[in-house]
Amino acid sequence: MPEAILYQKLKDSKVKCNICQWRCNLNPDKFGVCHMYQNRDGILYNTNYAQASSVAADPIEKKPLFHFFPSSLVFSLGGWGCNFHCLDCQNWSISCLDTNEPWCGSQEIEPKLAIELAKRNQCQGIAWTYNEPSVWFEYTLDSAKLAKENDLYTVYVTNGYLTPEALDTIGPYLDAWRVDIKGFSDKCYRDLAKIPHWQGILEVAKRAKNKWNMHVEVVTNIIPAMNDDKQQLEGIATWIRDELGEFTPWHVTSFYPQHNMTHLSPTPLSTLEYACDIGQQAGLKFIYTGNVPGHQSENTTCYRCGNLIVERIGYQTKVLGLKDSYCKYCGAELNFRTSSKGGGSND
Repeated sequence: MPEAILYQKLKDSKVKCNICQWRCNLNPDKFGVCHMYQNRDGILYNTNYAQASSVAADPIEKKPLFHFFPSSLVFSLGGWGCNFHCLDCQNWSISCLDTNEPWCGSQEIEPKLAIELAKRNQCQGIAWTYNEPSVWFEYTLDSAKLAKENDLYTVYVTNGYLTPEALDTIGPYLDAWRVDIKGFSDKCYRDLAKIPHWQGILEVAKRAKNKWNMHVEVVTNIIPAMNDDKQQLEGIATWIRDELGEFTPWHVTSFYPQHNMTHLSPTPLSTLEYACDIGQQAGLKFIYTGNVPGHQSENTTCYRCGNLIVERIGYQTKVLGLKDSYCKYCGAELNFRTSSKGGGSND
């Protein structure tokens, strides 16, 4: 069980965790909001290092990442716990844990083994996903360092609540930042995820792109009557355009009733198409619907010449018109990452 690398020791054996934006102040023996960091006698420990809940060799499109090493396999690892408590959580069985619950089905996968398994399964990279990766931060950091030494790309599938200093610690070793932006209002984040200060998510996403040259894609799971209004969708789309750039992919995905929101209906297709229209009106070049297999918006078409660049049917992907990051037909920049040129400061 490793000591946390980002915390402050306070008076009376208290500690302050600086890994995520909760910045929990913990008395001795207490756990943080995520239930994975504990103060033991004035030292903060990560309790789930290398304890994996889920392991798979996935298509990178499943993350979803559509403009990052298309059609490649990524070795995907999930841990336990989360620093959000989302009512609609799709992976609640691994993320919503009480500190007294046993981790049934846990597999111990040390960083070296994770790299070996990635190579054995012919994966081009490794992703920390399924639950929030920051709650086993030391493990992801050690694994990311090894991955870069072994020419594997690295991906965080995240709610984006990492602190700037934690991002800067792992930034040199991360290639992609696949971040959820769940809404664009205090009320949405408070009601959905119990998060009071959500705007720090936006600042860290900008930092991932601008300081660390990470490839960034944004997901918004659209929930009826919670974040499907014009004001929030326009807010997200406009923010992506202005702060991340018009070529940043925006995935608007369909909500399916799970966890504490089984009383709601799935998102109508018309709502997803409405969100796509808002994104297009804002000037975004690449907007994709998610959880709607076979919908034409799964494909990438060139915004300039209209040719089909990447065809997707579910997780079956065909790269047809891509040359490096450009359209092979007209030369337009399409914002694809096809080599590990990220993971370095732009300062």
